[in-house]
Parts: sequence; C-alpha cells; structure tokens
Amino acid sequence: MPSPKRSIHVVAGVITDARGRILLNRRTENSDMAGLWEFPGGKREAGETSEQALVRELREELGIEAEVGEWIMDVPQVYPDKHLRLEVRHIRSWKGSPRGREGQAITWVTPDKLSRYSMPPADLPVVAALRHPDRYLITPEPDADDAAAHQAWVARLARALEAGVRRVQLRTPTSPARVALAEQAVARHRGGVQWLLNRDIDLARRLGVGVHLGSEQLLQLDTRPLPAGQLVAASCHDLAQLQAAQRLGCDFAVLGPVQATTSHADATPIGWAGFESLRAQVSLPLYALGGLGPGDIVEARRHGAQGIASISQLWAGEAAGAGR
Repeated sequence: MPSPKRSIHVVAGVITDARGRILLNRRTENSDMAGLWEFPGGKREAGETSEQALVRELREELGIEAEVGEWIMDVPQVYPDKHLRLEVRHIRSWKGSPRGREGQAITWVTPDKLSRYSMPPADLPVVAALRHPDRYLITPEPDADDAAAHQAWVARLARALEAGVRRVQLRTPTSPARVALAEQAVARHRGGVQWLLNRDIDLARRLGVGVHLGSEQLLQLDTRPLPAGQLVAASCHDLAQLQAAQRLGCDFAVLGPVQATTSHADATPIGWAGFESLRAQVSLPLYALGGLGPGDIVEARRHGAQGIASISQLWAGEAAGAGR
C-alpha cells in the first residue's frame, strides 16, 4: 500500500512595486519543480500564524521586512508527493531591497505578462484571480423572437454591465434574430467587456470573441477551437471533464453545481468539499456555479475558485463592487 501523502500549508505574498509590477521568485535547481517561477513565500511551520510564516520566509528569501496585508485566496493542489494548500496574501508594504538571498533569480512582472512565466500548478489560479473578473455572468436566453422581449433583454444586460460585470457568456440560440441580438450586444459594449458565446464556435470566430463550450463538446474536440487572443471556457461537472478542458487549453472553466438550484433541480450538488477536491486535481482557473452570488465570492476563494458564475443574481444587478 502506498504511503499517504503529506499535507503542507504554504503562504505566498503578492508584492507590488510603485509601477504596479509583481515580484516573482524562480525555484532553484536543487528544489522541486526547478526553474519554475512562483509568488515568493514558503511553508508555514508548526506554531506559526500565516502572517508570521510569510514575514519569516520573505526575510529569508528576499531580505525584506514585510507587512502582510489582506488575504487573496487559498488554492488546494494535489502533487505526486503531497497535498498542498497555498494561501496567498497581499504585501501591504516592506522595508529593504528585494534580492535572491538563496541564489534564486527574481524579476518584476507587469500583471498582463504574468501568464508568460511557467509556474507550478497551484500558482496558476492565483494569476487568474489577480488579472481577471471574480464574477462571470451567464445571461438567460431571450424569452422570444420579438422586438419587445429583445429590447428588455438588452436593457437588463446594460444594467448588469453598469453594475460592474466584465465577463459575460451570451446564451442566444441560433435563430437569425437571436444571432443579431448577440452581434448587437458585442458591438455596443465591446470595450472593457470579455464576451463569450455559448457553444457557437463559428459565430465566436466571426465576431472575434470567446466561446463557452458545453461539457458534451469537450470530448468531441481534439484542439483548442479559437486562437489565444479569444477566450475558450467550458462547463464541467466531474474530473474527466475538467481534465479534458485543461488538455484542450481552455482559459478557465465553470464547475458545479455547488448548491441546489431550481433551474437544474435534477442535478446533485457537489458542495464546497466536492468542489475543492476536484479543484485540487487540475490547475485550471475555475468559477464556482450553482445557487451562488457575489456574497459567496470569499467562500469560493477559500476553496480555490477565482470567483462565482451566476445567471439569476448577476442578471438581477447584484454585481456592485465587482472590482477586477
């Protein structure tokens, strides 16, 4: 019988300079995952608080005295030899000049360039949380192919965007009138909003926007359906689907349902424990879905999600303070 994997708690810091750049540490040749870049920090020892561990690690690694700020997220991750929980904190301020005191290279990176650096699996969801929205609106389908219903749908979408939503999946089935509705929404609000079309790869390619794949499409595709400049996301409900989305090169996925919903009353909720267990087995950025709203974002991030995906609550305008 194989030995049980050890569990470790690592605390990492997001250190930002006056130019908005973020500090990355490169793992040395004698360490696990040598050569990969990561957010600086290290293992929390017995008897230490997270703050104490991070202050100590940054002093040892970088030669700085840090003031630990607000919590960002926890990322559970399964590695071949261990169960890791990566706790990530902002660094409010520090004294000293950061340098690689353990022989490691360090570099300052603008947020938009973070994805260019090869990182351990646990660090990848952190990059997504720092760079991308913490809520993902999934629009309801327009009620009917008539002008009045479409006008009301467009007005509701505009209110959600005014409330701060910046990543949107458009569910507009492919009748000519509804395709025109998607085209109108994208053309009117293109700047500052990340658009994805539900399942329609050809229309997404034509409009130059992203696509959100249904779980049934994941197993039918051999390669990523859109270039890197256009987002590809997927709906997932189990590990096989998450692994397929990761192999395909999806930018993120939606996982659930976490809680019971009236719209999918026959689906069995996975709960937060189930979400975290699946989250730990992939490095894909994930949104938690199912009976959730903006008030659940903190809880979602405790289990490794970058935020929540929602139809009803975000469509109802409950997006105030959407931030990123």
